[in-house]
Amino acid sequence: MTQTIAYEVMGQDGEVEFRRYPPLVLATVNDSGDDRGFQHLFAFINGANRARREIPMTAPVITAEHLAMTAPMITAPGSMSFVMPPGMKPGEVPEPTDEKVRIEAVPARVLAVVRFSGHAGREDVEAARSRLLATLERGSVPTKGEPFLMRYNAPMTPGFLRRNEVAFEVDPDVAANVV
Repeated sequence: MTQTIAYEVMGQDGEVEFRRYPPLVLATVNDSGDDRGFQHLFAFINGANRARREIPMTAPVITAEHLAMTAPMITAPGSMSFVMPPGMKPGEVPEPTDEKVRIEAVPARVLAVVRFSGHAGREDVEAARSRLLATLERGSVPTKGEPFLMRYNAPMTPGFLRRNEVAFEVDPDVAANVV
């Protein structure tokens, strides 16, 4: 079973959940936004690294989204990231053998998140982003960076069972005053 990265729920405003995440280590690949980076990342966690070590799969898989009037957040356009297992430090992650895979650390942060099910098509993601942004604007919660998509299920999971989320990083102090 895939381990889900732990977070602390700070509160909720309608369908928007405010969460505190610990520092994370990501394995990231830039792709053309069509999920081709998945192959490189999956090979990396299955031993395509200098240590030839397998790394457990975790959820969510994070992708930077090309959404209307936005740019991707975590890395470059069309990026996809696998979160390394909890507690793994950047220096403990085996060096990738594929030059397309890079290891990056993300500091602890607070995210505002909207959850939805389905296959996370462009229209579904845009609708979730719009709902999230409307709630944040109504609460005067400024965003940091751009939105990103978090997907929690294997590709063969039926759409109605899939868990997807659109998130923005937000200021922890401002978010604490809203919830």
